[in-house]
Amino acid sequence: MLVPVLLFALGFVLLIKGGDWFVDGATDIARKFHVPELLIGATVVSIGTTLPEVMVSTTSALQGHSEISYGNAIGSVICNTALIAAITIAVKPGKADRKALRLPVIFFFLAAILYAGNAYLTGEFTRPFGFLLLGIFLVYMIITVLQMKNSPQEEAEENQEEVDIKKAVLLLIIGAALIAIGANLLVENGTLIAQALGVPESVIALTFVALGTSLPELVTAITSLIKGHGALSLGNVIGANLFNLVLVSGASIALAPFHVPTSKVLFGMNSSLVFEIPVMFGVMLILTVPALLKEKLYRAQGISLLLIYAAFCAIQFAL
Repeated sequence: MLVPVLLFALGFVLLIKGGDWFVDGATDIARKFHVPELLIGATVVSIGTTLPEVMVSTTSALQGHSEISYGNAIGSVICNTALIAAITIAVKPGKADRKALRLPVIFFFLAAILYAGNAYLTGEFTRPFGFLLLGIFLVYMIITVLQMKNSPQEEAEENQEEVDIKKAVLLLIIGAALIAIGANLLVENGTLIAQALGVPESVIALTFVALGTSLPELVTAITSLIKGHGALSLGNVIGANLFNLVLVSGASIALAPFHVPTSKVLFGMNSSLVFEIPVMFGVMLILTVPALLKEKLYRAQGISLLLIYAAFCAIQFAL
């Protein structure tokens, strides 16, 4: 029991330090190329903090459990939005950059509509559909890079210190590695601790595993708040949500196609189709619509999302 506890603590330390370095590297890059922090958060940071989901889903697919990626994708979007982004907004609401936010939001809802439509209409995820999702990911990255390249260069501030781009990239790489290792240690050893304490398997799956793969986003959000980079946190959450659908799901579906799981039933129907997918769309609309229309985030949004997440978890336990 001592070893899992020590490894669990080590995982937490690695996550904290990895998140710290990751935010430092990302903000340095944003300053170097004079691009919005939200744009950096929606690409580089999001890929790094999505690594645990990628590892869990692809490993599960290779082991013949591709259905895990289905719940992981939808559950992670809900967790990222209604818990992680909600905490950020509830603690420190602020302005949102509509121009930088528009692209990742459009791509998210495009991917979500395709993903949900495929689940409703066919009930299965085929290998060509997995490659389609990966194609959307590539198109998004290409457009984003071109957007960065073509964005007008701002005048450098006189007192702005020179950014060491090599150091910034190194911080990103090391931070991503520490985040991934730390999340893995937390999930594995947290599960062992829970089992030793007699916590039911269903509770382990809903807490340690589901939340564990989203811990990097949570750590990055909290670290960004502390450092005063709230825009980076919002961009990271939206980018991570998109990548959960197109990169994480796309890779696992391409490796091992599967049918929509039917293990849970609500009102006599597949719970994912009548409950989880609608909640996914609902929380993202609550998060993004005010940001796009008013260019502002409100504390009431964060509180509402947190209440929705609490209700979502309660219903999951009841099913």
